[in-house]
Amino acid sequence: MGKEIYANARKLLITADGGGSNGSRVRLWKTELQQLADEMNLEISVCHFPPGTSKWNKIEHRMFSFISRNWRGKPLVSIETIINLIGATKTKKGLTIQTSVDTNEYAKGIKIKDAEIESLALKREEFHGEWNYTLHPR
Repeated sequence: MGKEIYANARKLLITADGGGSNGSRVRLWKTELQQLADEMNLEISVCHFPPGTSKWNKIEHRMFSFISRNWRGKPLVSIETIINLIGATKTKKGLTIQTSVDTNEYAKGIKIKDAEIESLALKREEFHGEWNYTLHPR
């Protein structure tokens, strides 16, 4: 979405929760980010929220209460219902959410070998390098 507006960008900062598929210890997350950094010739810095602190995530903090209010306990009977419900959410200040369905199929159980991790152009930050790091294009 930002490619047109930020066509000359050379760096990207991602703030991410500490767990789930984009967790700080997920090897596939880091290898896929490295591929993106290489493909886009982009330096990608990641700052993970410490475990148990996803409430600090500004998007979650600002949007989830509005999504819940908009939902009002309607039965979530289909993916279309969920997408329409979330997509129709708007804050008092006019912030909206763009939603879509990802119909791609993804492989399960992908194992990332130690050699792949060692090949990453990953630089850990001084402060909590396990949560804060930068992937440089190779």
